[in-house]
Amino acid sequence: MAYKKLKVEIEFIEPLLGTASANPDIHSEYIASKAADDEEGEFNRRSKDAKMAEEIAAIGVEGAQGKAMTVFARMDDGETPCIWDYHVKGYFKDACKMLKKSDGTKSKSLKAYKQEIDGLVHVFPRKIALRLPEGAGVGEVGKLERPLRASTAQGERVCLSSSETVPEGTTAEFEVTLMRDALVDYVKEWLDYGELRGMGQWRNAGWGRFMYRMTEVES
Repeated sequence: MAYKKLKVEIEFIEPLLGTASANPDIHSEYIASKAADDEEGEFNRRSKDAKMAEEIAAIGVEGAQGKAMTVFARMDDGETPCIWDYHVKGYFKDACKMLKKSDGTKSKSLKAYKQEIDGLVHVFPRKIALRLPEGAGVGEVGKLERPLRASTAQGERVCLSSSETVPEGTTAEFEVTLMRDALVDYVKEWLDYGELRGMGQWRNAGWGRFMYRMTEVES
């Protein structure tokens, strides 16, 4: 079976915020909840346990303080920040969901888009390195603190949340393998949307927006 392969390089035009909890226990519970699906069997349980352990080990949170802090996973060198393949797939789903509400988009015609992206759109590698711009040291990340407001039964509540950040100019490279040629135009539309709405924490406020370059790779 012939697949369509795309090489994508993105460059963030706004800082990107980390998404993993700095508290390993909270992150473990989160990953466990995300791993729940309709698949059963010992192999699948072992696979999920292995992925959970891999993600917890990659948090790299030595010295991080507070349960409200979100951080980046790290590459095997323990310093270079990275995102996971599912962050890109999650971005594709979010972009498609929003673009389906807009007139004149290709995404508007894509039915069962979550199933299409889950089964026919595959992102590699699993850990995608974030290359900081020239002048920034390896693993040098910033920190953003911001208030979070919520309406509760006891009234308005405000707490302070912090996130690791990588600056604008940070780049990432990955490949997208498509099992249906027609999906190329959809992927392009989703990536185009990245200039308006990015990925990562607080993307509604404009964080994590990016530009991209995409080329087809001979399979």
